[in-house]
Amino acid sequence: MTFDRKIKIAPSILSADFANFGAECEAIEAQGADWVHVDVMDGHFVPNITFGPATCAAIRPHIKGVMDVHLMIAPVDPYIEAFAKAGADVITAHVEAGPHVHRTLQAIRAAGAKAGIALNPGTPASAIEPLLDMIDLVCVMTVNPGFGGQKFIHSQIEKVEQLRALIGERPIHIEIDGGVDPTTAPLVAKAGADVLVAGSAVFKGGSVTNPNVYGDNIKAIRAAAQGVWA
Repeated sequence: MTFDRKIKIAPSILSADFANFGAECEAIEAQGADWVHVDVMDGHFVPNITFGPATCAAIRPHIKGVMDVHLMIAPVDPYIEAFAKAGADVITAHVEAGPHVHRTLQAIRAAGAKAGIALNPGTPASAIEPLLDMIDLVCVMTVNPGFGGQKFIHSQIEKVEQLRALIGERPIHIEIDGGVDPTTAPLVAKAGADVLVAGSAVFKGGSVTNPNVYGDNIKAIRAAAQGVWA
């Protein structure tokens, strides 16, 4: 991975066809996805259960670019090595998931992955200030984590602005996860975000047999986000 602040679209496979993950990953990349986002949920930290390291390992050969793994689980530390071995390029843990987040970030980097930290809607930007020199990405949850297809929480835009100011010139991505579509993308891009996770907004209406729809959806989100700087 190289760092830049260009807009990156990271479709969440939570909205993909679960029976056809490999082909779905190939399709979204062929249609312009920059990263592939994997939402890992444990039914404990969030009220849903999704994927584990075995799924990541299975789809890794189908992903040419960045596999972005978002761990909505607690505890986190026992599973970091498994997700790194499964091929995760970025591993993101929640600041709310345990009392030793500094140790978690150390473990992610020691495993060879880029380290991300995620903030739930009720957690302030200031929570990551002591961690800024240990992270490569901060993920702002613009919905309450657990399920796809939720409505965007507009109060989080101010948090993105605060994070942009805190980060300064550090090479840290600001990622948005939840409710991203062509309407909300320009709002978070203007506030300072550069990685946009989109699930239903990318996959709606398309399939591996009709992947051009994915491309149209990705282009629409990217154009809306980039338009704020035009």
